[in-house]
Amino acid sequence: MRTHCYQTDMPVQKVNDSSDLDAKVPSHLQRTSITSLTMTSDPSHRCVKARVVHKGPVISCAQKDGIEMLRAEIKEEDLPQSTTEHTSINVIFFGTLAKDFSESVKQGDVVLLADFTIRKSPSFLRDKLHPCQLEMDGKDACVYVCPSAAPSHGPSSSEAKYTYVPLNMLKHKTVVNVYGVVTFFKLPFPSKGSDYCSTLKITDQSDVKVSCNIFSKKLEDHPVIFRVGDIIRLHRFKADMFNDSMTLLNTYGWSAVTFDGLTDSPVAPRTSSKSFHFGESDKNTVQELRQWAAGQSLISSDPTVSLSSVHPGMYFDLTCQLLAKAVMDSRCILLKVWDGTKCEHPLLNVAVASDALEGESTVAKDRMNLTANVLVYDNHVEAAQDLKPGTFLRFYNLHSLLQKAPDQQPEQPEHLSFHLHGGTTYGRGLRSLPAESPDLQSLKSVLENHVDLDEHDDINDGTLLEIWYTPPEAVDGEADTGPPYTVRTCKHNTQQLTLAQVKRSTPPLSCHVRARVKKYHPQQLYQCLKLFCSKCKTMKDVPDDSAVAKVFRDSARDNQPCDEQWAATSSASSREPGRTISMHISRDMVGDSTHMQLIFIEGTTLDEICVLSHDYKNLVPVRSENGRMTLMDLTAPFLFSGDKRYYGCKRCSLNTFENPVFTGVETWDEQAVAEALGVQLMQYRLLIQFELDDRTDTLEALLWENAEKFFHVSAVDASGSQDLQDKIQTIMDTIQPPESSLEERPWLDICLSVYTVKDDVRNKVCFQITNTEIREE
Repeated sequence: MRTHCYQTDMPVQKVNDSSDLDAKVPSHLQRTSITSLTMTSDPSHRCVKARVVHKGPVISCAQKDGIEMLRAEIKEEDLPQSTTEHTSINVIFFGTLAKDFSESVKQGDVVLLADFTIRKSPSFLRDKLHPCQLEMDGKDACVYVCPSAAPSHGPSSSEAKYTYVPLNMLKHKTVVNVYGVVTFFKLPFPSKGSDYCSTLKITDQSDVKVSCNIFSKKLEDHPVIFRVGDIIRLHRFKADMFNDSMTLLNTYGWSAVTFDGLTDSPVAPRTSSKSFHFGESDKNTVQELRQWAAGQSLISSDPTVSLSSVHPGMYFDLTCQLLAKAVMDSRCILLKVWDGTKCEHPLLNVAVASDALEGESTVAKDRMNLTANVLVYDNHVEAAQDLKPGTFLRFYNLHSLLQKAPDQQPEQPEHLSFHLHGGTTYGRGLRSLPAESPDLQSLKSVLENHVDLDEHDDINDGTLLEIWYTPPEAVDGEADTGPPYTVRTCKHNTQQLTLAQVKRSTPPLSCHVRARVKKYHPQQLYQCLKLFCSKCKTMKDVPDDSAVAKVFRDSARDNQPCDEQWAATSSASSREPGRTISMHISRDMVGDSTHMQLIFIEGTTLDEICVLSHDYKNLVPVRSENGRMTLMDLTAPFLFSGDKRYYGCKRCSLNTFENPVFTGVETWDEQAVAEALGVQLMQYRLLIQFELDDRTDTLEALLWENAEKFFHVSAVDASGSQDLQDKIQTIMDTIQPPESSLEERPWLDICLSVYTVKDDVRNKVCFQITNTEIREE
């Protein structure tokens, strides 16, 4: 049931004072407490009054056919001091009300809501607010708002005003903003659900230590903490008691910003948020916490240990630079790193095949005992795989162990090895560091002393062996045996480059490369078939049969035969009792040679229309709505033609079915049908991502605009032909034979396009395979 305020003006109405809210509300509405709301509550003739503590943006709701929506959090005030449970609740506004609320209401305003529906909150377990949420989407829904004279949240004319609570003043079940110094942290790790979890402990001048847990699906949303002593600012975190200790948990609309903890480093905020406030008062707070932490010895000038100071059996943090890496197996990856210092103990050199190593040669540094071979295990492998040679990084809780080399004689001393074990105990993990990080200044100075190390190294057997097994920088045709599996069809005559040279180049660029396929995605090739809208540039997966079949079942179950003046109709009973199958053709086309080229069919299942499509050229599935014929939901194909199915773009289609025009068309194809129905036709595309390898480097390149020429296969034909899909699979099995090593795979001559695209606020360099085809026998 709903409440009704019977308002006829704007759905959001303003009053001048909070005390006026009760006077302005119609007398038939009775105010109820947020804490008393349950799923069984009757909201009829009820309203709630509370303060807006968070207001989100207006977004499009896909579950409601793109209708605009806005989520806000309101908190009830004027409650007994003992009442702390469920005083805040999420409210979802839909349609015009969402837009009006966004324009008329600010954080800190007091609102009174009427005509709401009570639903179960899907975010209760995460945000720990009220187990219910309020939804306002009825035509009678209305909001009374009293603007706050001095809101505690939200911007003023000069600077955003936020209230920060000292850690010793946190109260149970309250949502707060805090500053603190990090005394312990764990890098984000997968939780038991679908989120990543960050765990940290913070303190402030009150000398109280508080634990904090952050859950978020996106890794980039988690706070960027480099070491103990960093300063962190947390907004909209809920204080709660756990095991007799106060903890903080992120709630809806939370944010986290971190700062370096060194007193003489710039006050530069670290966050993935595109819009956050940082003013002079924030800068002063950070500086005060830095000075206090320095006096408490919470932060050291050098938080890590150098290789020259490492001893067997230590657990330590190491700041270093990645030289090369190699995948050992699915649970282990080798990282070759250095920090420019020489370890007192002989370092273990882990042997790997030359073609498995990505990055620069380390032979000279190995001989000088400068290279640490770090074996990374289990949950840390994913982060290690994303690292590129040359990256600066930091290991947390790295373990040094004495270990015998495989060919070591019994009388020889053991070598020092390094292991980043699985798990997150004691904050164990690894993280890349930005090149401008203040922590890297001393490291860079040390590394610069070794810049000419390889150039001045004496040539000996080890150096010659490394040269023998290292491929030349310039790849020429004589170095590779066997003809390439592809040919280039471009007209330009450009020099062939190595992948290492391509990655160092400045886009835009078209170039030639010779490489092998290291891996490709998706492995299930049916997933490489996509639907592309040329108008809005949307690309999506082809819906699976189960989703399409459901649309047909729902339409057939609820369908009532329609009667259109422009259509001639014939009907037949289906095998299911009570279900009728109707076929419609345009009266304008009756007697015309094209009348059987376009048939509208109603009341069928997916299986039935697939059978019928073999006998009729163009079948358009339709349904009845209020006695009128209309297209089915565009999740399903709008046209069946033989083995092919054609889809329309939900965003761009106009659906002009009310006044269709079917004259003047000699041949009905998918484009003509789409234009007559007001549907924006989506094109089939093939999209595959290759990881290419030429022994100098690897890079990921897309194949999509050139994919049909590459495979000599039409995407739309492949959508309805198992033989053509098998042809693509055969080609991929030749490019990357199952269970094959990289050396066993054929070389590909490729024309590569290098370009940039706007990715959020940065330009991202991308690579695409163009003007390249499979060599036909």
